[in-house]
Amino acid sequence: MGWWWIALFGAMVGVAWKLILLGWGAFPLNADEAVVGLMARHILAGERPLFFYGQAYMGSFDAALVALLFQMTGPRVEAIRLVQTALYAITSFTLAGLAWKMTRSNLAVLAASLLLAFPAVNTTLYTTVSLGGYGEALLIGALQYHLALDYTQQGGRWRFWASSFLTGFGLWVFGLSLVFSIPALVAILLTYGRRDGWQGWWRTLIPASAAGLLGALPWLIAISREGLPVLLQELLGGAIAASPSTPFLQLLLSRFLNVVLFGPTVLLGIRPPWSVEPLAPFWIPGTILFWFLTALLLIRRRKKEAIFPGSGLLLGTALLTFAGLLFTPFGGDPSGRYFLPLMPVLASAAALALCGAEISRQQVLMWALFVLTLGGNLAGTVQAARNESLGITTQFDAVTWIDHRYDEELIAFLQHEGLASGYTNYWVAYPLAFQSEETLRYVPRLPYHLDFRYTSRDDRYPPYRDVAAASERIAYITTNHPELDELLEARFLEFRVAYDVAVIGDYHVFYNLTPALPPEDLNLPWLGGGS
Repeated sequence: MGWWWIALFGAMVGVAWKLILLGWGAFPLNADEAVVGLMARHILAGERPLFFYGQAYMGSFDAALVALLFQMTGPRVEAIRLVQTALYAITSFTLAGLAWKMTRSNLAVLAASLLLAFPAVNTTLYTTVSLGGYGEALLIGALQYHLALDYTQQGGRWRFWASSFLTGFGLWVFGLSLVFSIPALVAILLTYGRRDGWQGWWRTLIPASAAGLLGALPWLIAISREGLPVLLQELLGGAIAASPSTPFLQLLLSRFLNVVLFGPTVLLGIRPPWSVEPLAPFWIPGTILFWFLTALLLIRRRKKEAIFPGSGLLLGTALLTFAGLLFTPFGGDPSGRYFLPLMPVLASAAALALCGAEISRQQVLMWALFVLTLGGNLAGTVQAARNESLGITTQFDAVTWIDHRYDEELIAFLQHEGLASGYTNYWVAYPLAFQSEETLRYVPRLPYHLDFRYTSRDDRYPPYRDVAAASERIAYITTNHPELDELLEARFLEFRVAYDVAVIGDYHVFYNLTPALPPEDLNLPWLGGGS
């Protein structure tokens, strides 16, 4: 049987598993995903944003793909997930093909395909819902592996040029793709220098550079508008940077602990990215033992100089990922999304460990542990999905865990009361706008952190501000924040604002405000007012 049939089977099984989870309603709509959907709607209406709203380190390519599907299906959450599901299926097939090129073993292809079809819940989450470019970055990475491996073995200037184009394009789509592109380009350049001795470099390097610039054209346009320093700051994690007064060594230690303590557990599916509670505890010992023995086997083969082609690419991705987490603000994010580039590394490692053709006790043991690992991934995903009020969520801060089962009731209430605009927090504003087809346009001017931290970056789409400012009837919507509710009530009393309150699930709605004062007029502390 050709490897492609095994890879195709694995990709289709993975699609079927995702469709089951989607049919189960396992993934609540999150604000970032709603922003993607809103961007897609606006693209169909004629807007041409270069970047994800409010984040100039992630391009609008994902929204453009969603817009294409919206053209056929209408603006539906399911369409956003189908785009991500399709991207991951192609990525899975491509990575299974990489396992074949590295080992020439159908067993390796089978192992990679199954692990990609039934991955840890972290991978399932971030390759099903959209946060703006993770699925595209993984696919770019898988293609970069193929181009680099083929170039080192077969040559072909077009592969060099294609890799350069993908590097530039990936820089715009999502800078995370650089952890794949940089090792690929280094491998290609080293091979080129060794093979051709840099002779005739202008026939290869100049077209490759042009291809890279062509791929990065949207990024270059943004540089002309915003300036390079702004975009570099965004690319290096300016959106989540810690306080400038925090000592660097303290930051480094905090990030190191995130990587060492939280990273492996979420990466291997031992816990979900939003909690430290274990998933499927019964399966954890088998999972840990499998990956421990996999590491030992690969180290032993390395010592015996049985190095598989392409191993350096995987190692380069792993090292760059860890370096990025340690030395950029992205390492301060305790969720598992930035560990996603290690998923292809794990799939390839499992394939290499299980590709032995001989039947031995060692191989039987490894396959048995592999099956246990897959069982743990499935059990953990099911356990997470069974939580009806939370589901498989992108929210790692408990204060943002909103029970979205009440969204339809909230939308119906606001529409019935004629409350088309007002003020809320980031995690409410954009899901509300997308699900109501923008009949409800609320501005994120309220904090969701319990310590009242707020960033103006939450206010992603300026046109909503004008709508709220011109509205005679507004509402304030809060979630899971009793102290904020008390503060708003105190300010209403201070400024003699009459109001009514409605409680709908986790949503607290302050409405019938007379007079209808915006947050700036209520002297709120996070907007520069008093305490």
